[in-house]
Amino acid sequence: MSKLLSLPFLIAAISGVAMAVQGTLNSSLSQKTSLLSATLLVHIIGTLVSLGVMLTWRAPFFSHTWSSIPWYLYLGGVLSVIIVGLVATSIPKVGVCNATTAIIIGQVSMAVLIDHFGLFGVTKVHWSPWQLLGIGLFAAGAKLLFR
Repeated sequence: MSKLLSLPFLIAAISGVAMAVQGTLNSSLSQKTSLLSATLLVHIIGTLVSLGVMLTWRAPFFSHTWSSIPWYLYLGGVLSVIIVGLVATSIPKVGVCNATTAIIIGQVSMAVLIDHFGLFGVTKVHWSPWQLLGIGLFAAGAKLLFR
């Protein structure tokens, strides 16, 4: 089966759809309240949903040895607050399409670096000139979307 038709790819694509919708909703919420209030509220709601899912599935939480995990793996929570704030700030200024395109270019560029250097414990996947060309073409194509 082609990688483009695989379940992980479909799941990732659905995640991208959810991210675009989430950014739009968070941006609208922050315009009706304030950036910090909206950011806090979406994280409270996310915490409650996560807790509900964990309780429903009876997922173990206290059985992990949290203190043995490298400190930097906890930065996802900090980054989540930063991401929600930055996305909610950028969408009203440049639009959903332009903001999402810039986000994806940033994500892909950083993903290539993370893979290449094996950052955060991931398996190293060295970049190739084709990937760098692909990012360049992606950025050039993205420029066509910016109005």
